[in-house]
Amino acid sequence: MPVEVEVDVGSGLPGFSIVGLPDTAVQEARERVKVAITNSGYKFPTRKVIVNLAPANLRKEGPAFDLPIALAVLAASGVVPPGSLAGSGIVGELSLDGGLRGVRGALSFSEGVDREGLRRLVVPRENAAEAASAGKVDVHGVGNLGEAVDLFRDGEPEPTYPAGSRPEESPAAVEPSPDDFADVAGQGYAKRALEVTAAGGHNVLLSGPPGSGKTMLGRRLPGILPPLTLAESIEVTKVYSSAGESNGALVKRRPFRAPHHTISTAGLAGGGSNPRPGEVSLAHHGVLFLDEFPEFSRGSLEVLRGPLEDGHVTISRVAASVTYPARTTLVCSMNPCPCGYAGDRRKACRCSAGQIERYQSRISGPLLDRVDIFVDVPRLTREELRSGEAAEPSEAVRGRVAEAREAQTARQGAPNAALSGRPLREFCALRGDSEALLSRAIDRMGLSGRGHDRILRVARTVADLAGKEEIAAEHVAEALNYRRSATFDL
Repeated sequence: MPVEVEVDVGSGLPGFSIVGLPDTAVQEARERVKVAITNSGYKFPTRKVIVNLAPANLRKEGPAFDLPIALAVLAASGVVPPGSLAGSGIVGELSLDGGLRGVRGALSFSEGVDREGLRRLVVPRENAAEAASAGKVDVHGVGNLGEAVDLFRDGEPEPTYPAGSRPEESPAAVEPSPDDFADVAGQGYAKRALEVTAAGGHNVLLSGPPGSGKTMLGRRLPGILPPLTLAESIEVTKVYSSAGESNGALVKRRPFRAPHHTISTAGLAGGGSNPRPGEVSLAHHGVLFLDEFPEFSRGSLEVLRGPLEDGHVTISRVAASVTYPARTTLVCSMNPCPCGYAGDRRKACRCSAGQIERYQSRISGPLLDRVDIFVDVPRLTREELRSGEAAEPSEAVRGRVAEAREAQTARQGAPNAALSGRPLREFCALRGDSEALLSRAIDRMGLSGRGHDRILRVARTVADLAGKEEIAAEHVAEALNYRRSATFDL
């Protein structure tokens, strides 16, 4: 949101005041700005200086106001031509020697400057490449206060990145993930399920005894996802930048977030007194991997229900409401019981029926209803472990997944997991045997409306992987098979 910095240098006792609902970091700018101006070789006014950050009803947070306040003070003192600041967006944190440190949200600042019709953006040099990624406005990267003053004295200096230029190439050229499906012995059924997961952007739950390869499989899912498009890369970079996790360039890899099960609700979904994106938003257009799924607190898991359904998180506070994107692929792994060996063919389970029921009931039915694919991952046999047979590499799987995603983009502009309403009925229409099969399954499996829709989406993805326009009975049958689980009574 645009904030206008107004400065008045008037008569009265010398002083420096900042008004306009500033937080502590903005109030502390008085000392940083004063010392930075002096150490940069300029004279700070020995008069009464009042800085107003308008609009006054919007709370101002963070150190990004240092540079615009300093330049406005120098303009009011006659050091910088006041008219030269017009039409410019300026952000930056000052150090005491006049140097500039990077700020969070540079890419969002760039888009905001363009939206407000301003002609250029002045940012710290380390943020220039990120701010220019949108390619919409002239971006000037400066290293210290003196360079910023010279920039506005020069009239029309050459921008570091002119509008329309991007410092980065498309993220499609990024190197593939080092975690390869070829490293996983056996588990052909689980690999196929993850291929369907990647092709349609579906949520998946892997269940099995310890050492069966659940975590290994989950961590290799990003390696079969198609590369980020430039638009997706910009979206992801905006989220990372607002969280302070950007390295100053476009995010090129699909995010993979694997928080520990002790994470708080705010850490998972986002929040805090000054709202920041949580793990579900940092996994936007990527993978959110929750290992040891039942060990997460019930409250933390329940806040995922909205983001998994809507694709965004809204955090409401007294001062404002903030919405972060959260279109992620959820991958969960868990043991079937507290000891981990319920249903295992080679090791007996020590848990009672009550213990198993209490363990599995940590995950609510409404949350399970938002999972598209359930996969039982058994322990490998000796022959599978020692076979030495070469497994299919991730690159080959990624090729099929990319073709399926391209078909979905051409057809409906989004992955199948996002289909709902009229597009779902139009693109997932069933006929003949496939319609009869699903009708019987609804009665026998007691599917909810959400479960019915998820089977349609998965069946559509299976058909896309097969290169078929219509959903056949075998595609529905595979989708129905993914709703069966030895762990949960679905």
